[in-house]
Amino acid sequence: MGPVGRSSIACFVQSAIVNQKPAIESSIVPASRLEIRPSPQMASSGIAALDALTGGLPRGCLTEICGAASSGRTTVLLSTLAAATRRGEFCALVDASDALDPHSAAAAGVKLKRLLWVRCGENSTQRHRDTEKNFSKTNSDQPKAEQRLEQVLRATDLLLESGGFGLIVLDLADLPLPSARRIPLTTWFRFRRAVEHTPTILVAIEPQPIAGSCSSLLLQLGSQNHREEAMEKVPAHAHLLTELQIHAELVRSRLDRKPVRSVMFVAQTAWAG
Repeated sequence: MGPVGRSSIACFVQSAIVNQKPAIESSIVPASRLEIRPSPQMASSGIAALDALTGGLPRGCLTEICGAASSGRTTVLLSTLAAATRRGEFCALVDASDALDPHSAAAAGVKLKRLLWVRCGENSTQRHRDTEKNFSKTNSDQPKAEQRLEQVLRATDLLLESGGFGLIVLDLADLPLPSARRIPLTTWFRFRRAVEHTPTILVAIEPQPIAGSCSSLLLQLGSQNHREEAMEKVPAHAHLLTELQIHAELVRSRLDRKPVRSVMFVAQTAWAG
Protein backbone atom coordinates (compact mmCIF):
# COMPACT_ATOMS: atom_id res chain seq x y z
CA MET A 1 0.00 0.00 0.00
CA GLY A 2 1.39 3.36 -1.02
CA PRO A 3 1.67 6.55 1.04
CA VAL A 4 -1.51 7.91 -0.47
CA GLY A 5 -3.49 4.84 0.63
CA ARG A 6 -2.12 4.99 4.18
CA SER A 7 -2.92 8.69 4.37
CA SER A 8 -6.55 8.16 3.31
CA ILE A 9 -6.99 5.39 5.92
CA ALA A 10 -5.55 7.62 8.64
CA CYS A 11 -7.95 10.42 7.66
CA PHE A 12 -10.88 8.00 7.76
CA VAL A 13 -9.96 6.71 11.27
CA GLN A 14 -9.47 10.26 12.56
CA SER A 15 -12.84 11.32 11.15
CA ALA A 16 -14.55 8.34 12.79
CA ILE A 17 -13.01 9.20 16.17
CA VAL A 18 -14.12 12.81 15.89
CA ASN A 19 -17.65 11.76 14.99
CA GLN A 20 -17.83 9.31 17.93
CA LYS A 21 -16.43 11.76 20.50
CA PRO A 22 -19.78 13.48 21.28
CA ALA A 23 -21.44 10.10 21.79
CA ILE A 24 -18.67 8.96 24.13
CA GLU A 25 -18.80 12.20 26.12
CA SER A 26 -22.59 11.98 26.44
CA SER A 27 -22.31 8.44 27.86
CA ILE A 28 -19.95 9.53 30.66
CA VAL A 29 -21.92 10.23 33.85
CA PRO A 30 -20.33 12.40 36.55
CA ALA A 31 -19.87 10.74 39.94
CA SER A 32 -22.25 13.26 41.50
CA ARG A 33 -25.06 11.97 39.24
CA LEU A 34 -24.52 8.27 39.84
CA GLU A 35 -27.40 6.46 41.47
CA ILE A 36 -26.79 5.64 45.12
CA ARG A 37 -27.43 2.00 45.95
CA PRO A 38 -30.39 1.88 48.32
CA SER A 39 -29.70 0.73 51.85
CA PRO A 40 -30.84 -2.84 52.51
CA GLN A 41 -33.86 -3.52 54.62
CA MET A 42 -32.91 -4.43 58.18
CA ALA A 43 -34.50 -7.14 60.33
CA SER A 44 -34.29 -7.58 64.08
CA SER A 45 -31.80 -10.06 65.50
CA GLY A 46 -34.04 -10.62 68.52
CA ILE A 47 -31.52 -8.91 70.81
CA ALA A 48 -32.25 -5.23 71.43
CA ALA A 49 -28.63 -4.36 72.26
CA LEU A 50 -27.39 -5.86 68.98
CA ASP A 51 -30.09 -4.09 67.00
CA ALA A 52 -29.07 -0.80 68.58
CA LEU A 53 -25.44 -1.51 67.63
CA THR A 54 -25.97 -2.61 64.02
CA GLY A 55 -29.48 -1.48 63.14
CA GLY A 56 -30.41 -5.14 62.70
CA LEU A 57 -29.39 -7.78 60.18
CA PRO A 58 -29.35 -6.68 56.51
CA ARG A 59 -31.47 -8.53 53.99
CA GLY A 60 -29.82 -9.49 50.71
CA CYS A 61 -26.41 -9.48 52.38
CA LEU A 62 -23.94 -11.80 54.09
CA THR A 63 -23.37 -11.29 57.82
CA GLU A 64 -20.52 -12.92 59.74
CA ILE A 65 -20.88 -13.57 63.48
CA CYS A 66 -17.61 -14.76 64.97
CA GLY A 67 -16.53 -15.89 68.39
CA ALA A 68 -14.79 -18.62 70.34
CA ALA A 69 -16.61 -21.32 72.29
CA SER A 70 -18.82 -19.90 75.08
CA SER A 71 -18.63 -16.42 73.52
CA GLY A 72 -22.40 -16.18 73.05
CA ARG A 73 -22.60 -17.23 69.41
CA THR A 74 -25.22 -19.92 70.12
CA THR A 75 -27.31 -17.38 72.02
CA VAL A 76 -27.22 -15.02 69.04
CA LEU A 77 -27.98 -17.89 66.65
CA LEU A 78 -31.07 -19.02 68.56
CA SER A 79 -32.29 -15.46 69.12
CA THR A 80 -31.98 -14.71 65.41
CA LEU A 81 -33.87 -17.87 64.45
CA ALA A 82 -36.56 -17.16 67.06
CA ALA A 83 -37.05 -13.60 65.82
CA ALA A 84 -37.31 -14.71 62.19
CA THR A 85 -39.80 -17.52 62.88
CA ARG A 86 -41.90 -15.18 65.04
CA ARG A 87 -42.14 -12.89 62.00
CA GLY A 88 -43.64 -15.83 60.12
CA GLU A 89 -40.56 -16.44 57.97
CA PHE A 90 -39.22 -19.83 56.99
CA CYS A 91 -35.61 -20.38 58.04
CA ALA A 92 -32.87 -22.85 57.17
CA LEU A 93 -29.97 -23.87 59.40
CA VAL A 94 -27.07 -25.62 57.68
CA ASP A 95 -25.50 -27.33 60.69
CA ALA A 96 -21.96 -28.40 59.81
CA SER A 97 -21.40 -30.33 63.04
CA ASP A 98 -24.92 -31.48 63.93
CA ALA A 99 -24.69 -29.31 67.04
CA LEU A 100 -28.23 -27.91 67.33
CA ASP A 101 -30.31 -29.05 70.31
CA PRO A 102 -33.96 -28.78 69.16
CA HIS A 103 -35.25 -28.67 72.76
CA SER A 104 -33.05 -25.67 73.60
CA ALA A 105 -34.06 -24.02 70.34
CA ALA A 106 -37.75 -24.43 71.18
CA ALA A 107 -37.12 -23.11 74.71
CA ALA A 108 -35.45 -20.05 73.15
CA GLY A 109 -38.60 -19.31 71.13
CA VAL A 110 -37.74 -20.91 67.78
CA LYS A 111 -40.84 -22.20 66.01
CA LEU A 112 -39.48 -25.51 64.79
CA LYS A 113 -42.25 -25.96 62.21
CA ARG A 114 -40.75 -23.02 60.31
CA LEU A 115 -37.15 -24.28 60.54
CA LEU A 116 -35.41 -26.54 58.01
CA TRP A 117 -32.52 -28.22 59.82
CA VAL A 118 -29.84 -29.51 57.44
CA ARG A 119 -27.64 -31.86 59.46
CA CYS A 120 -24.18 -32.29 57.94
CA GLY A 121 -22.41 -33.95 60.88
CA GLU A 122 -22.40 -37.45 62.24
CA ASN A 123 -25.28 -38.87 64.27
CA SER A 124 -25.77 -36.97 67.53
CA THR A 125 -26.20 -40.16 69.62
CA GLN A 126 -22.91 -41.51 68.39
CA ARG A 127 -21.30 -38.11 68.93
CA HIS A 128 -22.32 -37.97 72.59
CA ARG A 129 -21.24 -41.59 73.03
CA ASP A 130 -17.75 -40.78 71.73
CA THR A 131 -17.28 -37.39 73.44
CA GLU A 132 -13.69 -37.99 74.50
CA LYS A 133 -12.78 -39.13 71.01
CA ASN A 134 -14.26 -35.97 69.48
CA PHE A 135 -12.32 -33.71 71.79
CA SER A 136 -9.01 -35.28 70.73
CA LYS A 137 -8.32 -33.86 67.30
CA THR A 138 -6.45 -36.37 65.19
CA ASN A 139 -5.50 -36.56 61.57
CA SER A 140 -8.38 -38.97 60.96
CA ASP A 141 -10.85 -36.16 61.79
CA GLN A 142 -9.65 -34.04 58.88
CA PRO A 143 -11.38 -36.06 56.11
CA LYS A 144 -14.63 -35.96 58.10
CA ALA A 145 -14.39 -32.18 58.38
CA GLU A 146 -13.75 -31.90 54.65
CA GLN A 147 -16.80 -34.07 53.89
CA ARG A 148 -19.02 -31.99 56.18
CA LEU A 149 -17.73 -28.80 54.60
CA GLU A 150 -18.58 -30.13 51.13
CA GLN A 151 -22.10 -30.96 52.33
CA VAL A 152 -22.46 -27.45 53.78
CA LEU A 153 -21.51 -25.76 50.52
CA ARG A 154 -23.77 -27.98 48.40
CA ALA A 155 -26.72 -27.49 50.73
CA THR A 156 -26.21 -23.73 50.80
CA ASP A 157 -26.14 -23.55 47.01
CA LEU A 158 -29.41 -25.49 46.81
CA LEU A 159 -31.10 -23.33 49.45
CA LEU A 160 -30.06 -20.08 47.78
CA GLU A 161 -31.24 -21.34 44.40
CA SER A 162 -34.61 -22.47 45.73
CA GLY A 163 -35.44 -19.17 47.45
CA GLY A 164 -38.34 -18.61 49.80
CA PHE A 165 -36.29 -18.43 53.00
CA GLY A 166 -36.23 -15.31 55.13
CA LEU A 167 -33.08 -16.46 56.96
CA ILE A 168 -30.35 -18.95 56.05
CA VAL A 169 -27.68 -19.67 58.67
CA LEU A 170 -24.40 -21.52 58.08
CA ASP A 171 -23.19 -22.84 61.43
CA LEU A 172 -19.45 -23.40 60.89
CA ALA A 173 -18.53 -22.68 64.50
CA ASP A 174 -17.43 -26.22 65.40
CA LEU A 175 -15.55 -26.97 62.19
CA PRO A 176 -11.75 -26.99 62.48
CA LEU A 177 -10.57 -23.54 61.47
CA PRO A 178 -8.11 -24.82 58.80
CA SER A 179 -11.00 -26.61 57.10
CA ALA A 180 -13.27 -23.56 57.25
CA ARG A 181 -10.53 -21.41 55.76
CA ARG A 182 -10.43 -23.72 52.73
CA ILE A 183 -13.65 -22.16 51.48
CA PRO A 184 -12.52 -20.05 48.51
CA LEU A 185 -13.42 -16.38 48.32
CA THR A 186 -15.10 -17.17 45.00
CA THR A 187 -17.61 -19.33 46.91
CA TRP A 188 -18.41 -16.52 49.34
CA PHE A 189 -18.74 -14.16 46.39
CA ARG A 190 -21.16 -16.58 44.73
CA PHE A 191 -23.23 -16.77 47.92
CA ARG A 192 -23.29 -12.99 48.18
CA ARG A 193 -24.40 -12.58 44.57
CA ALA A 194 -27.08 -15.27 44.98
CA VAL A 195 -28.63 -13.56 48.00
CA GLU A 196 -28.29 -10.05 46.57
CA HIS A 197 -31.57 -8.31 45.67
CA THR A 198 -33.54 -10.88 47.68
CA PRO A 199 -35.24 -10.55 51.09
CA THR A 200 -33.08 -13.36 52.48
CA ILE A 201 -30.69 -12.80 55.38
CA LEU A 202 -27.54 -14.92 55.02
CA VAL A 203 -25.61 -15.43 58.28
CA ALA A 204 -22.38 -17.38 58.85
CA ILE A 205 -21.48 -18.41 62.41
CA GLU A 206 -17.71 -18.91 62.64
CA PRO A 207 -14.85 -19.03 65.15
CA GLN A 208 -12.98 -16.37 63.13
CA PRO A 209 -13.81 -14.22 60.08
CA ILE A 210 -13.25 -16.13 56.83
CA ALA A 211 -15.44 -14.46 54.17
CA GLY A 212 -13.30 -11.34 53.79
CA SER A 213 -14.84 -8.41 51.95
CA CYS A 214 -17.81 -10.52 50.81
CA SER A 215 -19.58 -9.93 54.12
CA SER A 216 -21.50 -6.70 54.61
CA LEU A 217 -21.54 -6.97 58.40
CA LEU A 218 -18.96 -8.50 60.74
CA LEU A 219 -19.65 -9.00 64.45
CA GLN A 220 -17.09 -10.30 66.94
CA LEU A 221 -18.49 -11.86 70.10
CA GLY A 222 -16.78 -12.49 73.42
CA SER A 223 -17.79 -13.32 76.97
CA GLN A 224 -16.84 -10.75 79.59
CA ASN A 225 -17.33 -13.39 82.27
CA HIS A 226 -14.79 -15.68 80.70
CA ARG A 227 -12.17 -12.93 80.39
CA GLU A 228 -12.55 -12.16 84.08
CA GLU A 229 -12.47 -15.84 85.01
CA ALA A 230 -9.25 -16.34 83.09
CA MET A 231 -7.60 -13.73 85.32
CA GLU A 232 -9.28 -14.64 88.62
CA LYS A 233 -9.34 -18.45 88.17
CA VAL A 234 -13.09 -18.54 88.89
CA PRO A 235 -15.00 -21.59 87.50
CA ALA A 236 -17.17 -20.69 84.53
CA HIS A 237 -20.04 -23.00 85.50
CA ALA A 238 -21.36 -20.70 88.23
CA HIS A 239 -21.97 -17.97 85.66
CA LEU A 240 -23.26 -20.30 82.96
CA LEU A 241 -25.98 -21.58 85.30
CA THR A 242 -27.41 -18.08 85.73
CA GLU A 243 -26.41 -15.64 83.04
CA LEU A 244 -23.69 -14.80 80.55
CA GLN A 245 -22.43 -11.30 79.83
CA ILE A 246 -21.73 -11.10 76.12
CA HIS A 247 -19.52 -8.45 74.54
CA ALA A 248 -20.32 -7.74 70.88
CA GLU A 249 -18.07 -5.61 68.70
CA LEU A 250 -19.04 -4.25 65.30
CA VAL A 251 -15.80 -4.84 63.39
CA ARG A 252 -16.93 -3.98 59.86
CA SER A 253 -20.05 -2.64 58.23
CA ARG A 254 -20.43 -1.80 54.56
CA LEU A 255 -23.79 -0.23 55.37
CA ASP A 256 -22.40 2.93 56.98
CA ARG A 257 -19.11 4.70 57.65
CA LYS A 258 -19.31 4.78 61.43
CA PRO A 259 -16.24 3.79 63.47
CA VAL A 260 -15.84 0.44 65.20
CA ARG A 261 -17.99 0.27 68.31
CA SER A 262 -19.19 -2.34 70.77
CA VAL A 263 -21.98 -3.17 73.21
CA MET A 264 -22.47 -5.44 76.23
CA PHE A 265 -25.62 -7.44 76.92
CA VAL A 266 -26.66 -10.21 79.28
CA ALA A 267 -28.09 -13.53 78.09
CA GLN A 268 -30.22 -15.47 80.56
CA THR A 269 -29.84 -19.24 80.49
CA ALA A 270 -32.92 -21.07 79.20
CA TRP A 271 -33.17 -24.69 80.24
CA ALA A 272 -35.16 -27.14 78.16
CA GLY A 273 -35.62 -29.68 80.84
